[in-house]
Amino acid sequence: MTTKRDHGGGLDAAIRQFGGNRADWIDLSTGINPVPYPVPTLSTEAWTALPDTGMTDRLRDAATAFWDVPKGADVLSAPGASALIAQIPRLMPASTVRIAHPTYNEHAAAFSNCGWQGQSDGEAQAHVLVHPNNPDGRLWTAQDLTAPLTIIDESFCDIAPEKSLIKHAAKPGTVVLKSFGKFWGLAGLQLGFAIGDPALIGQLREMLGPWPVSGVALEVGAQALRDTAWADATRHRLSSDTDRLDMLMSGQGAKILGGTTLNRLCHVDDAVSWQNRLARHHIWARLFHYSGRWLRLGLPAQNGWERLEAAL
Repeated sequence: MTTKRDHGGGLDAAIRQFGGNRADWIDLSTGINPVPYPVPTLSTEAWTALPDTGMTDRLRDAATAFWDVPKGADVLSAPGASALIAQIPRLMPASTVRIAHPTYNEHAAAFSNCGWQGQSDGEAQAHVLVHPNNPDGRLWTAQDLTAPLTIIDESFCDIAPEKSLIKHAAKPGTVVLKSFGKFWGLAGLQLGFAIGDPALIGQLREMLGPWPVSGVALEVGAQALRDTAWADATRHRLSSDTDRLDMLMSGQGAKILGGTTLNRLCHVDDAVSWQNRLARHHIWARLFHYSGRWLRLGLPAQNGWERLEAAL
């Protein structure tokens, strides 16, 4: 089980190597929506009061409606999906976990840190399914939900809600993860959700302790989840921009392997050379330590397309 914890981002290191300052750079390495949800004017209480049950309940109700959470499943808000990923291996005694490679590497690291033994196929006590998968966009099905502990990481699934496996969230042993940083583009808010088997969600709630989510995140999250018109318009824009990026990369000789409408995985002749070429124009792309030919790019904001085209 690989536990190398490399991620997108790391812009400070890129700046040290290629110069400039953060304002000069376009970071395409993370798959975060470049047109984030507009943060509303916040109440004074969001900043000054300990989050009470009313604020938490409003966010839970908004999440339940937005994701069409099935009856019998519990909903827990948390300070980011990563905080939940780190705790999930503690939900049952360490055993074997199946995590198909390649995928988001924090899952393997979290299970390894808790003494679990990893495997890429076969039966196991726990199974992690990143849906759609990061970085290739692979989708899983209900037939894959067979392990006693099944983790469905839907951090990128809000781009295609019709593909979600959320309707299985009430099944015993199931936890569905949602991230607020990708689709809504508010990674700095540090908001995530665990939805699933009430017994497991209850354990996670105890692990996180009181007030795990800031009042600011509770208030912004509740409003954003109720804004379905923004979500629909965003999905349309992301789809259009993805088509544009695919055409641009294909025109330069890259082969599109997959991904989502938030990021695209490309096969290129030399991924390091491609990254360096873009970096000299202060555009940062994502490499993968296990492949010298894979390059991932997110979408630029509207004012970044000309720079990307010129750099390529």
